[in-house]
Amino acid sequence: MESAKPGFDSWFQDKKTEFLGPDCKAARVTAVNRDTYLVRGEGAEVLAELSGAFTFAAVTPADFPVVGDWAAVQYYNQDSLAIIHRLFPRRTLLRRKAAGKTVDFQLLAANIDTALIIQAADFDFNVRRLERYLVMVRDGGIEPVILLSKSDLVGADILGQRIADVRGIQASCRVLPYSAETGLGLEDIRCLLQPGKTYCLLGSSGVGKTTLLNRLLGKNAFETKTVRADDGKGRHTTSRRQLVSLASGAFIIDTPGIRELGNIAVAGAIGGVFGDVSGLSGQCRFKDCTHRSEAGCAVLEAVAHGRLPEDRYQSYLKLLKESVHNEMSYAERRHKDREFGRFIKSVTKLDKRNIKK
Repeated sequence: MESAKPGFDSWFQDKKTEFLGPDCKAARVTAVNRDTYLVRGEGAEVLAELSGAFTFAAVTPADFPVVGDWAAVQYYNQDSLAIIHRLFPRRTLLRRKAAGKTVDFQLLAANIDTALIIQAADFDFNVRRLERYLVMVRDGGIEPVILLSKSDLVGADILGQRIADVRGIQASCRVLPYSAETGLGLEDIRCLLQPGKTYCLLGSSGVGKTTLLNRLLGKNAFETKTVRADDGKGRHTTSRRQLVSLASGAFIIDTPGIRELGNIAVAGAIGGVFGDVSGLSGQCRFKDCTHRSEAGCAVLEAVAHGRLPEDRYQSYLKLLKESVHNEMSYAERRHKDREFGRFIKSVTKLDKRNIKK
């Protein structure tokens, strides 16, 4: 019975008839390899491949499965192998700009209920980076929770300032300090994780994502490495995104540390993360105010009088400019791809005509 699958709730149940198809069962993508996938349905985790029709119909990276996807699969060899025929719609989607100069989306995971954004309370804490994570998470329709790791390494005054800094950029966001070494706050995190819900660990290398996952699992299931003493940064240990289940019935997706965090077309999410700027925007003299040099700009006035921190304002402008620029570049590239596709089709048709002659 499909309803027996943890996480396959009523939202997916309503779409079962349309997307499941005959001779198929619902299974969740738990890991993505180069050309294969791991999926888990009612039984054990098995290796899966895409059907030929699926591969032929896929056009962009977003069309391929990512960790957390629910898929219609057909089992073979006594349920030891599976073929993925189609994907269920994604309720939420975590994505970013692909690293490097390529202007395209990189999908990280799907169907996440809550993103656990980890910032180390000592060396790694960075408000500007946290704003970027929040924009990415809000853009995907995912609820964020901020976890402050290594809280035992700082004094109560510094920890209090860290919490205040987080609430200064997202007052409604839940903040939980913890220490994987002493156990401080771990029970609060366990209580946060609800059965059937999916959570995602996000953060830079060395902040303690894998260590936290091992503590929640109650065993050292995944490798961790020590961090450098001078700056608190660690070496990359998690090599791929993977979905694991806890004894409580909750699911967690562990992700590699993100070194480059760019965004495309996230103006709406930026407005949500920078609610203070958005609120001031409504008071500007001009509706299309860019908040850069216009007379009667309430945002600039707030910056000038110290009601809006200068670094917060600059971060807002930088993220917005980056988002718009990447969106325009992405649209231009997609247009060129479509034109190239039409050219290839025309050449193919011409070749077929010549062959017939």
